[in-house]
Amino acid sequence: MAAIGKIRSWGPTLVLVIGLALFAFIAEELFRSCQATSNEQRQQVGSVLGEKISVQDFQALVDEYQEVLKITQGRDNFSEEELNRLKDQVWNEYVQNTIIAKECDKLGLTVTDEELQNILMEGTNPTLLRTPFVNQQTNRFDVTILTKFLNDYKNVQTQNPQMAEQYQSLYKYWKYVEKNLRTQTLAMKYQNLLVGCLLSNPVSAEASYDDQTMESSIILASVPYADVNDNDVKVEDADLKAKYNEEKEMYKQDVETRDIKYVSFQVLPSDADRQALMSTMLEAQKSLQEGVAPVDVNRKAQSQVAYAGLSVTRAALPSDIAAKVDSMAVGETSAPFETRSDNTLNVVKLLAKSQMPDSVEYRMIQVGGASLEAARATADSIYQALKGGAVFDSIARKYGQDGEKQWMTSAMYQSSPVLDADSKNYITAINQLGAGELKNLELTQGNLILQVTARKAMVEKYDVAIVKHTIDFSKETYSKAYNDFSQYVSESKTIEALEQNAPKYGFRVLERADMANYEHNVAGVRGTREAMKWIFDSKENEVSPLYECGNNDHLLVVALTKIHPVGYRDWESLKDALTQKVMNDKKFDVIAAKYASAKSISDAAGLGAHVDTVPQITFSAPVYVQTTAASEPALSGAVAATAKDAFSQKLVKGNRGAYLFQVVDQKRREGSELDVKSQEQMLKQRSMQAAGRFMQELYEKAKVVDNRYLFF
Repeated sequence: MAAIGKIRSWGPTLVLVIGLALFAFIAEELFRSCQATSNEQRQQVGSVLGEKISVQDFQALVDEYQEVLKITQGRDNFSEEELNRLKDQVWNEYVQNTIIAKECDKLGLTVTDEELQNILMEGTNPTLLRTPFVNQQTNRFDVTILTKFLNDYKNVQTQNPQMAEQYQSLYKYWKYVEKNLRTQTLAMKYQNLLVGCLLSNPVSAEASYDDQTMESSIILASVPYADVNDNDVKVEDADLKAKYNEEKEMYKQDVETRDIKYVSFQVLPSDADRQALMSTMLEAQKSLQEGVAPVDVNRKAQSQVAYAGLSVTRAALPSDIAAKVDSMAVGETSAPFETRSDNTLNVVKLLAKSQMPDSVEYRMIQVGGASLEAARATADSIYQALKGGAVFDSIARKYGQDGEKQWMTSAMYQSSPVLDADSKNYITAINQLGAGELKNLELTQGNLILQVTARKAMVEKYDVAIVKHTIDFSKETYSKAYNDFSQYVSESKTIEALEQNAPKYGFRVLERADMANYEHNVAGVRGTREAMKWIFDSKENEVSPLYECGNNDHLLVVALTKIHPVGYRDWESLKDALTQKVMNDKKFDVIAAKYASAKSISDAAGLGAHVDTVPQITFSAPVYVQTTAASEPALSGAVAATAKDAFSQKLVKGNRGAYLFQVVDQKRREGSELDVKSQEQMLKQRSMQAAGRFMQELYEKAKVVDNRYLFF
């Protein structure tokens, strides 16, 4: 009993211990769950209608489209800017396709295999005409060519694995086209439903025809708002708020944007850097003049252009070098000269210039042997036999080769940055042989028996030694710039300090409003993804750390000044734009009061209006007023509603001025006749364009989240 009593006395302690243990267990599981969720979110590029896409899945879409472009455009690689545009296109298509697929699913709209087959049989879809499956005689998509390819693809997978890889890329391309045909057709079905809600008829066709062809000529009295002194109108916050509420829907944004201030500094070569490079180039000039081998000169000067030792066409030379050699004599070496377009210093020596064929037809026999000496002996006997009249094809077949003729063009070799000795000798021999001539060419591993059979397209070719070097900054220069910028950033922990300290260091603080996270860089500088991440993860009035970016030649610091969330902009951030609009409204009231008594053009002119004649005004096109330098749709509408010889019923309120007018002529445009069917077709096209704007409405409701800036 005593033991039981003692245990009971420990009851509260035991409950506390057990409770803490349970809490620790639950907390641990909660932490793991939160951590897993956080890790998952860090891998998400974004979401559409709650459907998330991971960075891996998005990258797969980008890679797929990149392969498609490589096939359709014959490209091997893309610049950073091109890749950014590519990623934007892939994202936009993903968002649009996801939204439309969801909408069509609600409506029961699908694209069946039979419909897709009908599209292929018709072969008129523009997407199909850009595929390799076009009949070259008819210039139309041919489904039989596609069918043959698909059958060949299936067979090659099992019968010829070596060719399977070549077929695979084209097969993937076709699956991409097929997928796109389905999404395009589905989107068209959805859009056609909307178009069906917008009807055209003979009455609307005739009205549209009148809007386009009824022309009015007027005498116009213009009063620019600029003629009213700004001090004559008073703008208060209440006016701005009222204007904001009047136009509130104009200030709704569907993505968050942020305002920043920043300092971007590009590190440039110092005078000492330029002088050091000039010394190197002068030494290269001297060496070339003294006959030092161009290969050695280039290596010592660290030239960006290697010396291949071949004569090339003008097209193979850098544009600045091509322009230079045109005015040089053979053997001449240029003084160092600067090319601003690629920021380089250059020295050029023209070693030779000659007329050579751009294309050479030749054939060859490769000769090997148990040893190099045996190969040389065999090659010599073949060479002598051919010189003695033996048939080239017969000799080639004797050594297991076909000896077929083939063409070599300048473009096939002259863009190669480096050629080994054998390749150089091989190309040189082919270019130098005359038609019908033979050569026994000794190479490192054997011999080639060459015979040139034809030469054509004689062009000027140049053997040029080029020393080209970027005018770059030294480590010392960069280190000094970095230290100065780092000191500036360390002293500028607030936006106020950032602005106050900038002049002391020779920097300038710039501003950028409404920056969105789908942009690819900050301040137009490459390699600023870390700065982008900082901007969209920070709070207002924070200042970033120093970022090294660009081509390792930019220093950047950013301050976040304002966050504009999704939804309606606050009126205070729009003060400048609202102020101008309110001032124009108040100036219009001033003008209206002054011109209330004007009943004719002469009255308006007497009150100070600018008078002009404006011909050929139609309702369908906004009239451009030279006096105010503005396009004025309201004026076009008022003129269309006024009869010939009549004076305007009231003062017209325009974008940049107020207007009174008298219609002096009104007639239908010459040579125009009403074609009801074509007019209805045009209205139908307009309806399709209007229906095409449905995506903006759907986008706003799709709650699109775009986190690409975290990854790309």
